[in-house]
Amino acid sequence: MTGRQGGEPGGLAAYYAARTGEYDRIYLKPERQADLATLREVVSRFAAGRHVLEVACGTGYWTEVMAPAASSLTATDLVPDVLALARGRALPPHVRLLEADAFDLTDVPGRFDAALAGFWCSHLTREAMQTFLAGLHGRLGTGARVLLLDNRYVPGSSTPIARTDADGNTWQRRRLDDGREFEILKNHPSPAEVERRIVEAGGASVRIVELEYYWHAAYETR
Repeated sequence: MTGRQGGEPGGLAAYYAARTGEYDRIYLKPERQADLATLREVVSRFAAGRHVLEVACGTGYWTEVMAPAASSLTATDLVPDVLALARGRALPPHVRLLEADAFDLTDVPGRFDAALAGFWCSHLTREAMQTFLAGLHGRLGTGARVLLLDNRYVPGSSTPIARTDADGNTWQRRRLDDGREFEILKNHPSPAEVERRIVEAGGASVRIVELEYYWHAAYETR
């Protein structure tokens, strides 16, 4: 799930490029399987019959979930390494995988009536989250459906918070198999803040559901 971290180039893209071969392990945690089954159902139902733009698709895990149900699906990411893994999945012909920045979707071809951003908004500063959503809504136009998926912070399961900066953004220290460490922005906004950011960016009819380990927010663009 990669793009520019907090609206700035650099760290997040480098981290996910380095972590490519390890990323999908997060979907194997035993305690999260019931929540993930629920999310897969939510995502498949959301994509059914729609022309979907997926932002920061990463290795294509959610792309593969949506593909059988969507009428068409364009999945984008900034990092070629993770897109290469996504291309290795058994995706049908109506799925396109394209390199694109989540903050600059203007040149992504196609017309879309839906968009999904999975586990991306938590990697943005609070201000950048609203900027991203406003840009996404502008690319979709009025009346499109949007689904956001992301993590809740659960002590003992989530990576601990290493520090909180002066603006209230929280950061984690993550260590890869080869020993490299990265400090990664990872926010866990409250449902009230998520709804406020969506509405201020031009969303309406927001419905947020919290699971034990994840949350999802569905709404439409104004």
